[in-house]
Amino acid sequence: MAIVGGSGKLGSGLGLRLARAGHRVVLGSRSAERGREEAERLRSEHGATLAVAGSDNAAACREGDVVLLAVPHEGHDALVAELAPYLSGKTVVTCGNPLGFDERGPFGIEVPGGSIAESTAAALPDSTVVGAFHHVSAVSLRRVTHDLSHESVLVCGDDDDANAVVAELASDVTGGPAVVAGPLRLARQLEPFTAVLISVNKRYRARSGLSLTGLAPAPALT
Repeated sequence: MAIVGGSGKLGSGLGLRLARAGHRVVLGSRSAERGREEAERLRSEHGATLAVAGSDNAAACREGDVVLLAVPHEGHDALVAELAPYLSGKTVVTCGNPLGFDERGPFGIEVPGGSIAESTAAALPDSTVVGAFHHVSAVSLRRVTHDLSHESVLVCGDDDDANAVVAELASDVTGGPAVVAGPLRLARQLEPFTAVLISVNKRYRARSGLSLTGLAPAPALT
Protein backbone atom coordinates (compact mmCIF):
# COMPACT_ATOMS: atom_id res chain seq x y z
CA MET A 1 0.00 0.00 0.00
CA ALA A 2 1.53 3.34 -1.07
CA ILE A 3 0.37 6.90 -0.54
CA VAL A 4 1.64 9.66 -2.80
CA GLY A 5 1.55 12.83 -0.75
CA GLY A 6 1.91 10.76 2.40
CA SER A 7 3.65 13.53 4.33
CA GLY A 8 0.60 15.81 3.93
CA LYS A 9 -2.30 15.91 6.36
CA LEU A 10 -4.69 13.76 4.32
CA GLY A 11 -2.07 11.27 3.19
CA SER A 12 -0.61 10.91 6.66
CA GLY A 13 -4.06 10.47 8.19
CA LEU A 14 -5.04 7.78 5.70
CA GLY A 15 -1.70 6.07 6.20
CA LEU A 16 -2.12 6.09 9.97
CA ARG A 17 -5.61 4.59 9.85
CA LEU A 18 -4.61 1.93 7.30
CA ALA A 19 -1.48 0.95 9.23
CA ARG A 20 -3.51 0.65 12.43
CA ALA A 21 -5.87 -1.66 10.52
CA GLY A 22 -2.94 -3.97 9.72
CA HIS A 23 -1.76 -2.77 6.32
CA ARG A 24 1.88 -2.13 5.51
CA VAL A 25 2.00 1.48 4.31
CA VAL A 26 4.69 3.46 2.50
CA LEU A 27 4.31 7.23 2.74
CA GLY A 28 5.64 8.93 -0.36
CA SER A 29 6.71 12.55 -0.59
CA ARG A 30 8.56 14.74 -3.06
CA SER A 31 11.45 14.43 -0.62
CA ALA A 32 12.38 10.97 0.67
CA GLU A 33 13.56 12.62 3.86
CA ARG A 34 10.13 14.16 4.48
CA GLY A 35 8.47 10.80 3.87
CA ARG A 36 10.77 9.10 6.35
CA GLU A 37 10.30 11.87 8.91
CA GLU A 38 6.52 11.56 8.75
CA ALA A 39 6.70 7.78 9.12
CA GLU A 40 8.99 8.19 12.13
CA ARG A 41 6.58 10.71 13.66
CA LEU A 42 3.65 8.33 13.31
CA ARG A 43 5.62 5.48 14.87
CA SER A 44 6.76 7.65 17.76
CA GLU A 45 3.22 8.85 18.47
CA HIS A 46 1.29 5.64 17.79
CA GLY A 47 3.67 2.79 18.48
CA ALA A 48 7.04 1.59 17.19
CA THR A 49 5.43 -1.53 15.68
CA LEU A 50 3.22 0.49 13.34
CA ALA A 51 3.92 -0.86 9.83
CA VAL A 52 4.61 2.47 8.16
CA ALA A 53 7.68 3.55 6.21
CA GLY A 54 8.60 6.64 4.20
CA SER A 55 10.30 7.34 0.88
CA ASP A 56 10.02 9.54 -2.19
CA ASN A 57 6.87 9.28 -4.28
CA ALA A 58 8.39 7.17 -7.06
CA ALA A 59 9.85 4.62 -4.66
CA ALA A 60 6.54 4.45 -2.81
CA CYS A 61 4.66 3.73 -6.05
CA ARG A 62 7.01 0.84 -6.81
CA GLU A 63 6.18 -0.69 -3.42
CA GLY A 64 2.38 -0.82 -3.57
CA ASP A 65 -0.16 -2.67 -5.70
CA VAL A 66 -2.65 -0.01 -4.60
CA VAL A 67 -1.51 3.62 -4.70
CA LEU A 68 -3.48 6.48 -3.14
CA LEU A 69 -2.97 9.94 -4.65
CA ALA A 70 -3.53 12.25 -1.67
CA VAL A 71 -2.23 15.42 -3.28
CA PRO A 72 -3.73 18.86 -4.03
CA HIS A 73 -5.51 19.53 -7.29
CA GLU A 74 -2.87 22.07 -8.28
CA GLY A 75 -0.06 20.18 -10.00
CA HIS A 76 -1.94 16.87 -9.86
CA ASP A 77 -1.75 16.17 -13.60
CA ALA A 78 1.95 16.98 -13.77
CA LEU A 79 2.68 14.67 -10.84
CA VAL A 80 0.65 11.84 -12.42
CA ALA A 81 2.60 12.24 -15.66
CA GLU A 82 5.86 12.12 -13.70
CA LEU A 83 4.87 8.96 -11.83
CA ALA A 84 3.14 7.18 -14.74
CA PRO A 85 5.98 4.67 -15.33
CA TYR A 86 5.65 3.48 -11.72
CA LEU A 87 1.83 3.25 -11.75
CA SER A 88 1.38 0.90 -14.68
CA GLY A 89 -0.64 -2.18 -13.76
CA LYS A 90 -1.66 -0.81 -10.36
CA THR A 91 -4.93 0.30 -8.80
CA VAL A 92 -4.69 4.07 -8.41
CA VAL A 93 -7.04 5.87 -6.03
CA THR A 94 -7.62 9.60 -6.53
CA CYS A 95 -8.63 11.50 -3.40
CA GLY A 96 -8.36 15.09 -4.59
CA ASN A 97 -11.02 17.78 -4.77
CA PRO A 98 -10.93 20.56 -7.40
CA LEU A 99 -11.92 23.58 -5.33
CA GLY A 100 -11.66 27.32 -5.57
CA PHE A 101 -12.17 29.96 -2.89
CA ASP A 102 -13.37 33.54 -3.05
CA GLU A 103 -15.03 36.07 -0.71
CA ARG A 104 -18.21 33.94 -0.70
CA GLY A 105 -16.41 30.75 0.31
CA PRO A 106 -15.46 27.46 -1.38
CA PHE A 107 -16.80 26.26 -4.72
CA GLY A 108 -16.11 23.45 -7.18
CA ILE A 109 -14.12 24.29 -10.27
CA GLU A 110 -14.20 22.71 -13.72
CA VAL A 111 -11.52 20.15 -14.51
CA PRO A 112 -10.33 19.26 -18.03
CA GLY A 113 -11.55 15.73 -18.65
CA GLY A 114 -14.49 16.14 -16.28
CA SER A 115 -12.85 15.26 -12.96
CA ILE A 116 -9.51 14.54 -11.35
CA ALA A 117 -10.32 10.82 -11.45
CA GLU A 118 -11.20 10.83 -15.14
CA SER A 119 -8.18 12.89 -16.17
CA THR A 120 -5.99 10.50 -14.16
CA ALA A 121 -7.54 7.50 -15.90
CA ALA A 122 -6.89 9.09 -19.29
CA ALA A 123 -3.25 9.68 -18.35
CA LEU A 124 -2.80 6.14 -17.00
CA PRO A 125 -4.31 3.75 -19.58
CA ASP A 126 -2.46 0.79 -18.07
CA SER A 127 -3.73 1.46 -14.53
CA THR A 128 -7.14 0.99 -12.92
CA VAL A 129 -8.35 4.28 -11.45
CA VAL A 130 -10.87 4.58 -8.62
CA GLY A 131 -12.10 7.72 -6.84
CA ALA A 132 -12.53 7.65 -3.04
CA PHE A 133 -11.87 9.43 0.28
CA HIS A 134 -13.04 12.81 -0.99
CA HIS A 135 -15.14 13.75 2.03
CA VAL A 136 -13.22 12.45 5.05
CA SER A 137 -11.63 15.12 7.25
CA ALA A 138 -7.84 14.96 7.41
CA VAL A 139 -7.99 16.25 10.98
CA SER A 140 -10.40 13.52 12.01
CA LEU A 141 -8.26 10.85 10.36
CA ARG A 142 -5.22 11.90 12.37
CA ARG A 143 -7.15 11.78 15.65
CA VAL A 144 -7.39 8.04 16.13
CA THR A 145 -9.82 8.42 19.03
CA HIS A 146 -12.31 10.07 16.65
CA ASP A 147 -14.99 7.55 15.62
CA LEU A 148 -15.53 7.60 11.85
CA SER A 149 -17.72 4.50 11.63
CA HIS A 150 -20.82 6.58 10.89
CA GLU A 151 -19.26 8.24 7.83
CA SER A 152 -19.85 6.97 4.30
CA VAL A 153 -16.82 6.82 2.01
CA LEU A 154 -18.18 6.93 -1.53
CA VAL A 155 -16.22 4.91 -4.08
CA CYS A 156 -16.56 5.33 -7.84
CA GLY A 157 -14.87 3.40 -10.61
CA ASP A 158 -15.40 1.37 -13.76
CA ASP A 159 -13.86 -1.89 -12.52
CA ASP A 160 -15.95 -3.91 -10.06
CA ASP A 161 -13.01 -5.77 -8.57
CA ALA A 162 -11.02 -2.58 -7.99
CA ASN A 163 -14.08 -0.91 -6.49
CA ALA A 164 -14.42 -3.80 -4.04
CA VAL A 165 -10.75 -3.58 -3.03
CA VAL A 166 -10.96 0.15 -2.41
CA ALA A 167 -14.26 -0.19 -0.55
CA GLU A 168 -12.62 -2.67 1.81
CA LEU A 169 -9.74 -0.24 2.38
CA ALA A 170 -12.26 2.51 3.09
CA SER A 171 -13.95 0.28 5.66
CA ASP A 172 -10.57 -0.30 7.28
CA VAL A 173 -10.08 3.46 7.48
CA THR A 174 -13.44 4.34 9.01
CA GLY A 175 -14.49 1.14 10.73
CA GLY A 176 -17.83 1.33 8.94
CA PRO A 177 -19.20 0.16 5.58
CA ALA A 178 -18.15 1.97 2.41
CA VAL A 179 -20.53 2.69 -0.47
CA VAL A 180 -19.78 1.85 -4.09
CA ALA A 181 -21.59 4.74 -5.73
CA GLY A 182 -21.16 3.84 -9.39
CA PRO A 183 -18.90 4.51 -12.40
CA LEU A 184 -15.88 6.77 -12.48
CA ARG A 185 -17.79 9.59 -14.18
CA LEU A 186 -19.61 10.22 -10.87
CA ALA A 187 -16.36 11.74 -9.61
CA ARG A 188 -17.58 14.89 -11.41
CA GLN A 189 -20.19 15.24 -8.66
CA LEU A 190 -18.33 13.67 -5.72
CA GLU A 191 -15.09 15.65 -5.92
CA PRO A 192 -16.51 19.22 -5.74
CA PHE A 193 -19.11 18.26 -3.12
CA THR A 194 -16.38 18.80 -0.54
CA ALA A 195 -17.00 22.52 -1.01
CA VAL A 196 -20.43 22.01 0.57
CA LEU A 197 -18.92 20.32 3.62
CA ILE A 198 -16.34 23.07 4.06
CA SER A 199 -19.08 25.69 3.90
CA VAL A 200 -21.18 23.79 6.46
CA ASN A 201 -18.17 23.40 8.75
CA LYS A 202 -17.46 27.11 8.65
CA ARG A 203 -21.06 28.08 9.34
CA TYR A 204 -21.63 25.61 12.18
CA ARG A 205 -18.05 25.50 13.49
CA ALA A 206 -18.08 21.75 12.98
CA ARG A 207 -16.15 18.99 11.24
CA SER A 208 -18.95 17.39 9.27
CA GLY A 209 -18.76 14.22 7.23
CA LEU A 210 -21.02 12.46 4.77
CA SER A 211 -23.40 9.71 5.90
CA LEU A 212 -25.92 7.94 3.65
CA THR A 213 -29.05 6.46 5.15
CA GLY A 214 -31.38 3.71 3.98
CA LEU A 215 -28.65 1.26 3.04
CA ALA A 216 -29.00 -1.25 5.90
CA PRO A 217 -28.25 -4.06 5.61
CA ALA A 218 -25.13 -2.95 3.76
CA PRO A 219 -24.72 -4.47 0.29
CA ALA A 220 -21.85 -6.91 -0.25
CA LEU A 221 -18.59 -5.33 -1.41
CA THR A 222 -18.03 -7.99 -4.05
